[in-house]
Amino acid sequence: MVPAFNERDNLAPLLAEIATALTGRSYEVIVVDDGSTDGTFDALKALRQQYPQLHIITFERNAGQTAAFAAGFRAARAPIVVTLDADLQNDPADIPLLVDTLERTGATAVAGYRATRRDTSWKRLQSRIANGVRNRLNGEVIRDTGCSLKAFRTEAVRALPLFTGMHRFLPTLIKMEGGTVTELPVSHRPRKHGVTKYGMWNRVWRSLQDAFAVRWMQRRALRYRIREEV
Repeated sequence: MVPAFNERDNLAPLLAEIATALTGRSYEVIVVDDGSTDGTFDALKALRQQYPQLHIITFERNAGQTAAFAAGFRAARAPIVVTLDADLQNDPADIPLLVDTLERTGATAVAGYRATRRDTSWKRLQSRIANGVRNRLNGEVIRDTGCSLKAFRTEAVRALPLFTGMHRFLPTLIKMEGGTVTELPVSHRPRKHGVTKYGMWNRVWRSLQDAFAVRWMQRRALRYRIREEV
C-alpha cells in the first residue's frame, strides 16, 4: 500500500520494482493519491494498463498520510498489507523478507528500520530527535518510527484508532491492542525525483504533539480480563 502526494515521476519505476520483487507471488498494489496536483492520478491510470494489479484511490484534496493509510487499509483484500513510500527511498526488494518474517514469527507487524540512511545529515538529525521524543514519551523502543516500510496483519491494522499524524505510531497502536511487533533492517536510497513533504515542523514539532496524544491514549486505554462468562 503506497500513499502518494505529487510523486508522478516515481510511480513507473516503483511499480516496475514491485513487480520484479514479487514475481511469482499473488498481490495487488494499492496507491492512494492524496490530492496530488502534479498529474499523479493521470499517471496512475495510464500505468494501470501495464499493471492490472494496480488499485487506485484518489482523494478530492490532500488529507495527509494517515488518511491515505486508513483508506488503503480499508481497501486491502489480502491478509497481509505492506506499506512503503512512493518516493523510491524504500526498496521494494525488501517486501518479501518483511512478509516472510511476519509469517515465520507470527507477529502482528514487522517494522523496518533504515540501517543506513541515505539522507542529508540535517534530515537525519531531525528524524533522530523526533524518533527519540516519540519513544521517550510513549515508552517505546522502536528503532525507526519514521520508516514507512512495514508489514501488518490486515485485520489488526484495520481495527486501529487512526487520527491525523497516527501513521508514525502504528507499531505502538498495534501493541496497545495486544499485538506483537518485531523489527527488521531494510535498505534506504536517496530521493531521485520530487521533493520531501516533511521539514522540521512536521517531523519534530508535530511529532511531539502527536506523541502526547498517543501517550494520553496509552494511559486511558481499557485494560481488563474476563474471569468467567456464563
